[in-house]
Formats: sequence, C-alpha cells, structure tokens
Amino acid sequence: MRWLRAVWQWIRKSPGTYVWLAVLAMTSFVVARMDPGTLDFFLEKRSTNIDQLTSHPVHALLASLIWTEQANFAFYFVVFHLFHVPAERWLGTWRWLTVALTAHVVATFVSEGVVAWGVHHHVLPENMSSTVDVGVSYALAGVEGVLTYAFAGAWRWVYGVALVGFYLVPLLVSHTFTDLGHFCSVLIGLAFKPITRGRPTWDPWRTVRSLTASRRLTTQGTDRG
Repeated sequence: MRWLRAVWQWIRKSPGTYVWLAVLAMTSFVVARMDPGTLDFFLEKRSTNIDQLTSHPVHALLASLIWTEQANFAFYFVVFHLFHVPAERWLGTWRWLTVALTAHVVATFVSEGVVAWGVHHHVLPENMSSTVDVGVSYALAGVEGVLTYAFAGAWRWVYGVALVGFYLVPLLVSHTFTDLGHFCSVLIGLAFKPITRGRPTWDPWRTVRSLTASRRLTTQGTDRG
C-alpha cells in the first residue's frame, strides 16, 4: 500500500502527462495489431495532412496527438518522463499544456502550409496532400524548448544551443516538412519565456556538489562511529 500511495502521489504531480501516456498505451496496442496496409489507411484519416486539415481540422489536430506510426510505447514512456513530466511539474498543468498544444498546432500549420504551397506550385508531388503525419513530436519539441528556461546560468545556454542544433541540423540536411515542423516547435517553446518567470531554476553542477557534500558528511559520520 505504501508503494501504491507513493506512485499515486508521483502521478498527481503531473496528471496531464500520465493521461496522455495512458491514451498512447491504448493506441499503441491498436497500432501493433494492424497490418501495414490497413494501418496506413487508418492513420491517413487521422493525420494532419492537407486533406484532413482542410476537411476536419480540429479532429485531425487532436487525433494526430494520440496516434503514432510505430507501436513503440516504451520509447514514449521514457521520453515523456524526461521532458513532459518535469515540464508539467515546473510550469503547472495548464501552462505546460498551452506550450505543448501551441507548438503542435502552429508547427503543423507552418509545415503543412509549406507542403500546400509546394503541391500547388507543382514543386512537390500531389500525393503529399494525403501523406501520413501523426505523432507527438511537435508538442514534445515545444516542451523541450520551454524547458531551456528551467536551467540556471550557463547551463541554460548549453542546453538551449544543443537543442537548437539537434533540430536545425536535420532541417539543413534533409529539408523535410517534418524537420521544419520540429524546428518551428522548438522556437515556439523558446518564445514562451514570459510564462516561466518566477519559476525555480536548476543548476546541475550545484546539485552534484550538494550530493557530493552530503556523501562526504555521511562518510565522515560513519568513520567516527
């Protein structure tokens, strides 16, 4: 019972993330049991592609947040705990959700807007209008961006520069619309600096020094005993 209470207390501090993970667990289960042909058709109707955004924009934007092309729930479980959980705890559920949804929606319209322009001017093939485009990565990149302000001092620059570089290099090399969406999402997350004012910041080096000092004191106490 003590273990269950500890888990529940942990979940209560970031409820939005765990609700999202629970939904992803169910949709990943469904995806894992579909044959490739059926899965492509199924996801196409739940994608943020041009056809779906034109006919069912709200449904497409919401559905694409809970469906993925690959049933790799273990990966999402780890990534959500690395970024979404700390972001929700740091910002609060509503601010975290605002960042994630804004990044998802704006980056989708930017990237698909480029695709629409390319299809209209015959730069991109016509079938790009119905391509499968689902997943949580735009929202994730936006949250990763706003987490830059959770770091203190020079660590903020280290994390921020590394993050921008991580998403900028694929954009410069591959030039895909999803790479554009990811890069836009990071910039959107960085633009949310005003909502982070007054929030505590973290200095990893200070944490390491504190742990080292505590360990040293514990060792000294043991030696004296």
